[in-house]
Amino acid sequence: MSHRNVTRLAKSAAVLTAGLLVLSACGSSDDSSDSSSKNSSKGSSKSNLIAIITPSPDNPFFKAEADAADKKAKSLGYTTSVASHDDDPNKQSELIDAAISRKAAAIILDNAGADASIGPVTKATKAGIPVFLIDREINQTGIAKAQIVSNNSQGAQLAAQEFVKAMGEKGDYVELTGKESDTNAGVRSKGYSDVISQYPDMKRVAQQTANWDQQEAFSKMETILQRYPKIKGVIAGNDTMALGAVAALKSAKRTGVAVVGFDGSPDAIAQIKAGTMRATALQPAALGAEMAIEQADKFVKTGKTGQPEKQAIDCELITKENSAEFGVFARL
Repeated sequence: MSHRNVTRLAKSAAVLTAGLLVLSACGSSDDSSDSSSKNSSKGSSKSNLIAIITPSPDNPFFKAEADAADKKAKSLGYTTSVASHDDDPNKQSELIDAAISRKAAAIILDNAGADASIGPVTKATKAGIPVFLIDREINQTGIAKAQIVSNNSQGAQLAAQEFVKAMGEKGDYVELTGKESDTNAGVRSKGYSDVISQYPDMKRVAQQTANWDQQEAFSKMETILQRYPKIKGVIAGNDTMALGAVAALKSAKRTGVAVVGFDGSPDAIAQIKAGTMRATALQPAALGAEMAIEQADKFVKTGKTGQPEKQAIDCELITKENSAEFGVFARL
């Protein structure tokens, strides 16, 4: 072979080798880029969904907050899912798991237990989904982005003051309390006690939980009235139980008994107007739910809410004199 041909082959081999190296390098770079892109997309992809989870809408308070949250979220351009955990921690966990699997932008939660809800809220937060609690707190801070509740202590004291006035500062009374697992039940009961305990002529002859339930309150009151037929008053941890007490008093043909509740439900307001209930403390369900949606929206867009985690909204006393000024868990 001539020297010229050898030189030409050597140059061709060098060009071919260089070309293969470039192609190999480009191929390696593209694969790495695709992988990185896929991983990044997988880690950051979120839906435009806000999951709204509350106790049963059979209670008008929970329906009002769910409806308000749903309406507000849609007005801000989100899609929504609205579901009830029915105060069942297991069902709540399943609903939160579903929100995580759907990569929800945020979860609005009226929880199913101050302790039982810590785990599911933590799980959602670790999955990168911010949780905004309304109405009920959990027994831990630093997990949820917000815990927006009514000022239950302030509202309970307002209701208790009116209750004392209705009873003329003396006489036997009954207290119906909410679910023991619900922080609000204890806070309201303490608020009532802080006021009523200042009046030594008022005697609590019975204190029983009716678990926020109207039928259970009716049954408990029927039994209590058999033992204490001359009670002068009933103070309840929510309006649903107060309405159960009103029904039991009516069934027993008892009149003139002061009944006070808490929530400000339309049904309670109707009884106040009719004179069968004395008062209730309004907790603004719609306002709290709307605040949670607004803060969730801000967090999704900026990574911050601009508000402290614990937030309280003052309650208002509703009596016969101002009952016309209130509608569905809100001042008209």
